[in-house]
Amino acid sequence: MSNFPISMKNIPQFGGPLPQAVDVTVIGGGIIGVMTAWELQKRGLSVLLCEKGRVAGEQSSRNWGWIRQQGRDYAELPIMMDTIRLWKELDEKLRADIGFRQAGITYLARNGKKLAEFERWLDGARAYGVDTRLMSRREVEKSLPNAAGWVGGMTTASDAMAEPFVTVPVLARAAAEGGMMIREDCAVRALDVVGGHIQGVITELGRVACERVVVAAGAWSALFLGAHGIRIPQLSVVSPVMSTEPMPEFFSGAACDDRFAIRRRADGGYTLTPWSNHDFFIGPDAFRNFFAYLPQLREDFMSTRFRLAAPKNYPDAWATRRRWSPGQETPFERCRILDPAPNPKELERVTAFFAKAFPKIGRPRIKASWAGMIDTMPDVLPVVDKAPIGGVTIATGMSGHGFGIGPGMGLVIADLVQDLNPRHDLSKFSISRFRGRSAGSR
Repeated sequence: MSNFPISMKNIPQFGGPLPQAVDVTVIGGGIIGVMTAWELQKRGLSVLLCEKGRVAGEQSSRNWGWIRQQGRDYAELPIMMDTIRLWKELDEKLRADIGFRQAGITYLARNGKKLAEFERWLDGARAYGVDTRLMSRREVEKSLPNAAGWVGGMTTASDAMAEPFVTVPVLARAAAEGGMMIREDCAVRALDVVGGHIQGVITELGRVACERVVVAAGAWSALFLGAHGIRIPQLSVVSPVMSTEPMPEFFSGAACDDRFAIRRRADGGYTLTPWSNHDFFIGPDAFRNFFAYLPQLREDFMSTRFRLAAPKNYPDAWATRRRWSPGQETPFERCRILDPAPNPKELERVTAFFAKAFPKIGRPRIKASWAGMIDTMPDVLPVVDKAPIGGVTIATGMSGHGFGIGPGMGLVIADLVQDLNPRHDLSKFSISRFRGRSAGSR
């Protein structure tokens, strides 16, 4: 198994000439794009997935590897419960290859206020049939011997995990073997729209005719859609991650409190991250969407560190072009993969938190660190909806939840693409919820 995020140093795995026409083009080779395309291909449609860089090169290989029902918004919870089943239904070899295992996820409380928050969430979640339960201080101490500082917790035994660096490429290869067409190094520059309906996509390698398109471009979605007159209040935050050297197993699953999170890795180490702290680059979209995010900032201001400018060619960098012609090089070609540097001060804080919580272990030895850009929305829920352009479906803004929920989201997005009644209520994911707050056509 690979131990580092995917980058442009990785040899492309998916190439070949473009088809002249397909039924559906999916833009974006993260887990949402891959699982949506695979589901549509299974339903008998011809599908092309276009990725500007490498499959899973951005957040889909840089996340924590959690597959969780616990703590989800109730609008996501039924989809996530379906998703657990879908992960389990993967071929046994696929599950082994991606390191899938149901070792449970645990939230830990350092005070009664946090424990009460867990209880309130569980009161509402019980109606869905989750196997989540609260934990007493004694149970936490038994589960995490030699730990310090927790008064209780909440745990879900059926929650799972997998290895992010390998999961999506493995699933993409399985989909390609089943007939799905994937092209890396193939940025989609523009939609070909006639009379308000999609007729095809124009890529850097040429035009492909199609009457259905899925925009699942993660942190790039707002920039791409904005060039077509569709505004969504999507921004991105930078989240750092570390992997430790192999160490004796003191906890087999994944856990967090309000300071840091851990997950046992297949290589014998642990993934170690801040729970909610992140960096945020200030750019034109940040100013445009300020009032949409104001409630979130008021609630959680201290977890955000503001940085004055994004690196060159990032989606919301000051110099990034917002308009281009299909014959021009686009921002998607100038930055094939977002590779933000992790904040060293935050990494230092997290290892100190870990040492304080596990004094007999102390500071772990760090093998590698990296960061990812998480595409988010003001209410921390995705946009999964039809676009104002006929034949276009938007699936973005997963807000750090995409890896775990990918297979289930693939099903409901495929339903939308085929104009079927979605199997779950998607009203909270509608683009219309942002009307008056930058969304919709200009």
